[in-house]
Amino acid sequence: MFNWMGLVQIVIIAVMVWLFYRSFIQNTQSEKLVRGLLGLAGLWMLSFVLMWLRLDLLGSFLHYTALFLSLSLIVVFQPELRKFMALMGNVDEWRRMLKRGGVKTKNTQSLDAIVSAAEYMSQKHTGALIVFPAMLDESAIDKKGVRLDARISTELLLTIFFDKTPLHDGAVIVEKDRIAYAGAILPLSQNNLNWKYGTRHRAALGLSEVSRATVLVVSEESGDISIAEKGKFTKYDDMKKLRAKLEKVLYK
Repeated sequence: MFNWMGLVQIVIIAVMVWLFYRSFIQNTQSEKLVRGLLGLAGLWMLSFVLMWLRLDLLGSFLHYTALFLSLSLIVVFQPELRKFMALMGNVDEWRRMLKRGGVKTKNTQSLDAIVSAAEYMSQKHTGALIVFPAMLDESAIDKKGVRLDARISTELLLTIFFDKTPLHDGAVIVEKDRIAYAGAILPLSQNNLNWKYGTRHRAALGLSEVSRATVLVVSEESGDISIAEKGKFTKYDDMKKLRAKLEKVLYK
């Protein structure tokens, strides 16, 4: 007999799983883990189908292969699993996420300050890294650096990234309209990059590969302004386009 309530519950669970995947898993390093788990689940189910068809030898082989690979995943994806478990148990991050879900007021002063600082540093060939983390993405950052919790201003950003200050080699982490941390250490990308990309670009790309964060990077060598997102770089020569992009990032 068809059960409407059962169907409704299945749909609700499917929607919740999909929303969780879109919010926390998609376009992150953990997506590879999820794909691996789905593949193992399919292999596991196939082994039972084969044994039901009396293909016991092949079914048993796939059954134990899936079991062995499951244990291997724990070793291979140990860093991702550790970060994911830490993320799930971080109450402060969940509170921050819920607050972000509310209505956001646009503070154009912060936006203008970031664009102005980026333009000035580009002209002076001052290297810079500015991170705009998405929901709970800070778990992917190796070391957050020094806690500042300061209002965003052009002068403060220029001071932080001045090459004689102790924090200039690290990244600035922006939360809402404030500079939360300075001197943060980001995970480096393991991909083969063009020779013109240095450590800053590798760090920006690395964080965008393992999280949904958006990272603005100013090249010390060329003065180019780029944004790393979803494992790709986009160069911005037009400050109006850069401002429009950052507006979407800050107030999405």
